[in-house]
Amino acid sequence: RQQRWKEAEELFVQVMEKRKRVLDEEHPDTLSSMANLAATYRKQGRKKKAKELE
Repeated sequence: RQQRWKEAEELFVQVMEKRKRVLDEEHPDTLSSMANLAATYRKQGRKKKAKELE
C-alpha cells in the first residue's frame, strides 16, 4: 500500500510542477494540485511536508 502512495505522490508532484509552469502558482487548478499532493503527504503521515504546501 505504501508503494501506491509513493506512486500517487510522484504523479501529483509532476502535475503540480507542470501546472505552476503553464498556468501560474495562483491558478485554481495549480492550487488544487497542491491540495492533492498535501493530502497524499498527510495520508503517509508526512504532516510537515503537507503543511509546506498550505
